Amino acid sequence: MNVIFLGPPGAGKGTQAKRLAARFGIPQLSTGDILRKAVASGTPLGRQAKALMDAGKLVPDEVVNGIIEEALDSPEAAKGFLFDGFPRTVAQATALDEMLRRRGKKIEHVILLEVPTDVLVERLSGRQTCPVDQTPYGKDNPPKRPGFCDKDGAKLVVRPDDMPDRVRQRMVEYLDKTALLTGYYKTRGVVRPVDGVGTVDEVEKRIGQALR
Repeated sequence: MNVIFLGPPGAGKGTQAKRLAARFGIPQLSTGDILRKAVASGTPLGRQAKALMDAGKLVPDEVVNGIIEEALDSPEAAKGFLFDGFPRTVAQATALDEMLRRRGKKIEHVILLEVPTDVLVERLSGRQTCPVDQTPYGKDNPPKRPGFCDKDGAKLVVRPDDMPDRVRQRMVEYLDKTALLTGYYKTRGVVRPVDGVGTVDEVEKRIGQALR
């Protein structure tokens, strides 16, 4: 199964992607995680990405695409993969299609999590994140012990990106760029719209139904 998760910031992509990846035994390919792994491994592309990040520069598409291609060739991705945070632009989607075509593969499902802007602002503005493993907590999935991560006990923090004014700015950026991907994949008949409002379990159930 080859899947992409799309949706605005705070829609729950990361949380649901982890659950789906575990359910089907396929790797969750998050751009940030892949970049960090490439940097830690010291691959040529990883070293190039590290130099750019250390200089405070954006990693260009050609480097990101190269690192994604390496991830697609890993043994873990042999029976499928799940992209979370990639592609972000139509140019990246086009490049991904070409990578997959060369490998005789294609994107089979694009899960589009739909959440109203007002709900996202409320959700993200009240969100706390574990600084160790980046697990998010909020109204729909509060920590068992208020203010602390369930997994490692780290004190939760509010990220600058989750302040109300920044959340609305991120929504504008999403609508300007990433939302164009919806139209790109709709022409391929693979978009599966899913209502992203509700508990984590409720949304997971809807995703399962959309994939049938």
